[in-house]
Amino acid sequence: MDLYEEITRLIKELDVSVRQLRKSGTELAEAEKRYKVSLRQEALKLRSEKNMPVTLINQIIYGVPEVANLRFDRDVKEAVYQANLEAINSTKLKLRILENQYDKEWGQARW
Repeated sequence: MDLYEEITRLIKELDVSVRQLRKSGTELAEAEKRYKVSLRQEALKLRSEKNMPVTLINQIIYGVPEVANLRFDRDVKEAVYQANLEAINSTKLKLRILENQYDKEWGQARW
């Protein structure tokens, strides 16, 4: 595969990665929203139903299974989002290297 074909392939790969980043970013935001809403609801529930002191709620709330599961889901989606960002950065770096090589090879041919 020549340099130009490889550059074209990486540009297409970058487009796909950016679309995937948008999807995973939306999923992360939705997971964050579900987690925060559940956290708030459980805090209010502990405060009103169990008459628990506010100082203890913060220590107990993260162990509530629903809250813990939503936090885990959010953390997984954040890891996927970060991995997508790294994939984009890696593809951009490869693209820059190939473009520099292409410029060197074809730039010299013009002279």
